[in-house]
Amino acid sequence: MIGSRPDGGMVYGPAEFAADTGVSRETIERLSAYAALLAKWQQRINLVSATTLEDLWRRHMLDSAQLLPLLSPGTHAVIDLGSGAGFPGLVLAILGVPEVHLIESDQRKCIFLTEAARATGLVAGTNPIVHNHRIENVSGLSAGAVTARACAPLDRLLTYAQKFLWHDGKALFLKGAAVEEELTAAHKNWSMEVERFPSASEPTGSILRIGQVRRAGQ
Repeated sequence: MIGSRPDGGMVYGPAEFAADTGVSRETIERLSAYAALLAKWQQRINLVSATTLEDLWRRHMLDSAQLLPLLSPGTHAVIDLGSGAGFPGLVLAILGVPEVHLIESDQRKCIFLTEAARATGLVAGTNPIVHNHRIENVSGLSAGAVTARACAPLDRLLTYAQKFLWHDGKALFLKGAAVEEELTAAHKNWSMEVERFPSASEPTGSILRIGQVRRAGQ
């Protein structure tokens, strides 16, 4: 329900999310189950910043969902780097991406991701597939899209993403106010095609869609 937050802003909840994304009532029910489980687990382990919980549907659900229309048509598989509490990867699985791989090194967070998949009617191990490993130690995976949020600076993300992306694949990275500095640093070491989109959830945020990733000079 729309109302006032302590900071004077408007509450953004499931109804507003549904209006902005056009998802079904069943999808909202699944995301609501995810949100409820997140709030419960947050009392035991730090899954997201506590200050963002009162604006969960905007700061986390919408932030993740806005990547869906930026995926290339026909994208079947997504690899999510440093999944944490499941943003954006688990949200994309709930929204219907057929095969999502969640890579997360923290065992407790992987247990949460498995429980969240079950609570939302998904089947962890089928979709999403949870990988409890450091990104550097994962091998044998490839996909048409790689995603990440709050995982690492862009230069390092490209090192991670390059080994997972198909030759025509795209990386989708959610970035904050320091995006210009990260792009400048990354261009010293990488050749890439970059598209930049404004974030729908964060006024100072951007989404980078990156393809043709290769080391500079190659």
